[in-house]
Amino acid sequence: TGEPAPVAKKPGDAVTGGTINGTGSLEIEARAVGSDTMLARIVAMVATAQHSRAPIQSIADRVSDWFVPLVLGISLVTFVVWYFVGPAPRFGHALLNAISVLIIACPCALGLATPMSIMVGTGRGAREGVLVRNAEALQALDKVDTLVVDKTGTLTEGHPRLIALDVAPEWQEDDVLRLAASVEAQSQHPLAQAVVRALKERHGTLVQVSDFASQPGLGVSGTAGGRQVVIGNAERLKQAGADSAPLEADATRYRQSGAGVMFVAIDGKAAGTIAVADPLREDTKAALAALHDDGMRIVMLTGDNETTARAVAQAAGNIAEVHAGLKPQDKADIIRQLESVGRHVAMTGDGVNDAPALAAASVGIAMGTGTDVAIESAGITLAHGSLGALVRARKLAHAIMRNIRQNLAFSFLFNGIGIPVAAGVLYPVFGLLLSPMIAGAAMALSSVTVVTNALRLGRISDGGHSARGARAGNLV
Repeated sequence: TGEPAPVAKKPGDAVTGGTINGTGSLEIEARAVGSDTMLARIVAMVATAQHSRAPIQSIADRVSDWFVPLVLGISLVTFVVWYFVGPAPRFGHALLNAISVLIIACPCALGLATPMSIMVGTGRGAREGVLVRNAEALQALDKVDTLVVDKTGTLTEGHPRLIALDVAPEWQEDDVLRLAASVEAQSQHPLAQAVVRALKERHGTLVQVSDFASQPGLGVSGTAGGRQVVIGNAERLKQAGADSAPLEADATRYRQSGAGVMFVAIDGKAAGTIAVADPLREDTKAALAALHDDGMRIVMLTGDNETTARAVAQAAGNIAEVHAGLKPQDKADIIRQLESVGRHVAMTGDGVNDAPALAAASVGIAMGTGTDVAIESAGITLAHGSLGALVRARKLAHAIMRNIRQNLAFSFLFNGIGIPVAAGVLYPVFGLLLSPMIAGAAMALSSVTVVTNALRLGRISDGGHSARGARAGNLV
């Protein structure tokens, strides 16, 4: 799996193709083939990124547009000047210097400056669990000053568990759980799956569901066992004609402890409160601290309630703003608002409801453990679903852009010095001329230098990194 240690799997877990089984044997059911497998998608994503163009490439493109005619002009001027004022034999000196200008001014180094860094850097990123869809996302991540994070599945593990179920006097706990789990089984949301797992742990059985409907940011509904079941927040229950007020006291107590709360209404009446706890990821605190130290302002956007959101933000640390009770479009609107005042925003999320926000941000970053919709909406995917990988992605973006700037600076410097020397500007003072043979060697050396500098991105520093840790060794 790319982790430093084997990852335990149990019946029902997903196993990624291309990974290696440790000890024991297992039976696997294929759920995708060919280009639809996770391995094929990772390979395709890396290949696409390595062939993509970063916006900074436009500098080299603009220079290349006038580079060739300019060099031809300089070569012609060199020939004319040496032919009329140069030493004897004038024609020989004029021809050699004009040819030296043409040879040394090969734009190869300029053309290689960006794509070589992108190719090597994205390949290294793939080894570290950072999958880049295009080079534009890397350049955007390098400039990001505001990180927007989802709560469930991003800051938290995304595998919540049911910690409490309080029901109205006229209902039995097992009955409410069975009906709620049957409806939630139709949803991909991590909180919904926690309810389903709780029923299975009690050896309960699901009932058939019809008329299922999901309203992101509000809740879900459906007909289960002949009863109309609604699960969601207070607003969703109000839409269904149910009053959540009798359940608010229990809900507030759970929220203050950082748990997520869902109300259940059956046949238009409040039936119970479900409390679900989702612990922080192991590396969340360290990752947020590292990103904060790197100059990022961190903002949490969540569909959960204000009390729970602030409890999680306090536990995570380094979160400057918390916006709770949001619908998917609200998240996208807040990101657009941040960018309208000049902020460069990255959004990190994992759910279907995060897709609009991921698409709205300067760069969308999806958790690899999230939904396909979120991954398709993002420019960068963190394969291990770890915020520690985001720290590495940020370091990688800095390293790649720094490497590109070094290559471009060297290319401009080489041509800025090499062309005048080849034209003979040093001859009047030092009596030095550059032969075409030496000019050819210098031109080749310039390309080799750019390639060698780009290959430095593929080196792992002695400090190395942990696939689970937030901090990585310095990128060269």
